[in-house]
Amino acid sequence: MAEERRVKFETSSGIELPNEFGPNNTEQLDYERDLGSPGDFPYTRGVRRSMYRGRFWTMRQYAGFATAKESNERYKYLLSQGTTGLSVAFDLPTQIGLDSDDPLSGGEVGKVGVAIDSVEDMMVLLDGIPLDQVSTSMTINATASTLLCLYLALARKQGVPFAKVSGTIQNDILKEYIARGTYIYPPKPSLRLITDTFAFCASEVPNWNTISISGYHIREAGSTAAQELAFTLADAICYVQAAIDSGLDVDDFAPRLSFFFNSHNNLLEEVAKFRAARRLWARIMKDRFKAEDPRSHMLRFHTQTAGSTLTAQQPEVNVVRTTIQAMAAVLGGTQSLHTNSMDEALSLPTENAARIALRTQQVIAHESGVADTVDPLAGSFAIEELTTQLERRAAEYIAKIDDMGGMLRAIETGYVQREIQDAAYAYQRAVETEDAIVVGVNRFRSEETEPIPILRVDEQIERDQIERVRAVREKRDAAVAEKAISGLTEAAAGTQNLLPHILNCVEAYVTVGEISHSLRKVWGEYQEAVTV
Repeated sequence: MAEERRVKFETSSGIELPNEFGPNNTEQLDYERDLGSPGDFPYTRGVRRSMYRGRFWTMRQYAGFATAKESNERYKYLLSQGTTGLSVAFDLPTQIGLDSDDPLSGGEVGKVGVAIDSVEDMMVLLDGIPLDQVSTSMTINATASTLLCLYLALARKQGVPFAKVSGTIQNDILKEYIARGTYIYPPKPSLRLITDTFAFCASEVPNWNTISISGYHIREAGSTAAQELAFTLADAICYVQAAIDSGLDVDDFAPRLSFFFNSHNNLLEEVAKFRAARRLWARIMKDRFKAEDPRSHMLRFHTQTAGSTLTAQQPEVNVVRTTIQAMAAVLGGTQSLHTNSMDEALSLPTENAARIALRTQQVIAHESGVADTVDPLAGSFAIEELTTQLERRAAEYIAKIDDMGGMLRAIETGYVQREIQDAAYAYQRAVETEDAIVVGVNRFRSEETEPIPILRVDEQIERDQIERVRAVREKRDAAVAEKAISGLTEAAAGTQNLLPHILNCVEAYVTVGEISHSLRKVWGEYQEAVTV
């Protein structure tokens, strides 16, 4: 037998890969129990019977920078190029509930996303974009309920009934404590904001996805595929239980839950991860939470290609990485997809780079043929074995977290963070020893460097945005705004649903920072525990 390239072949999750897979890898599978037809429980093969033969996934391009006006121009450009849904990136102050003129916002306004301080900014951001015709995803967490209310206030100004508004807020605070850090309040009141959003949208905004439970940032922090799957679903279990404990019926809110996953470089493992996620979630919802509505069993998800795999060296090669990752998401049955731009290791995407990223999705959709058959890799010995292995490993993690007392407790003790840190360290060591090859970084380097255009945000934008938010405060009816803030503060100290009060605030031109500060007064701020 010829000598092999490595002593051992395995996936990111440590699943050892034999020289070949065979019939023994599928002999334990029962088709009806473990796979089922597309559109049937346990949804391993997809949540819709026809999948992309009916319609393609929603093609989103995550975008937002500088001012609302500049971002609006980018959205209109992307829509003109064939994007079928918007995906809004917010700047750091907006994400952590600070207005642009807050001293702590200095140097961050409009840098990693668009600055949104008030409903006036939201009006500019989506000017000329009818909210009853375009679905909008907003990557926002600690201030998600406020941004949703800003969006609804704009819908009301456009004369669009809430029932015709569709989109998603990420609204996943647990992964902020785990991997990302843009939290404001302690976990308990943060969960209250989330369950209040579930309840409000169930009755008022029925087509809105009230949460996008996110494994993306967990993977970006260095987790394995199995950890991404496990910790995402463990977060979801925590949210579902919190909603039930607040008095909601599971089938009243579960159909509007959505998920957000990363798509990494190992194509077969990623395809299997998405299939395993659907199967495991369907069983959790049916067996653990006794959900009866089939829509409650369905795991619907958005995918973004892996930003952490993009390299500043030879950035054009990132187009290849993104293509492989996008193909994995499509083969895995995603409902929505964002493809990263080749220049994102250097800056926010230029218009040209964003167009190439979008064209990548369009070529896969219209030219590759993979969208013409539902779950085309089903039955593959390798894919089915990887699907089973990932489901099993994720279930073991979830059981261990249950034994600890649930995801909140696991986060508080630092268990989840340590698991991710260990995985990230192991991968970095593999890169340093060249056990893992990153083209252009630790192998196949090029001394030739050609400058590529990057997007730069003008510093004047921050000064202009500060003037804008101050002008909003000066021209609004101060008495109406103060009354709205007082009503929110009082409700936060009690048990009322907070969404109507937040909506009342934003329609009175109360700013994002003012709303967040009124809640800080009642709930305080979260201080991260140091883990060793």
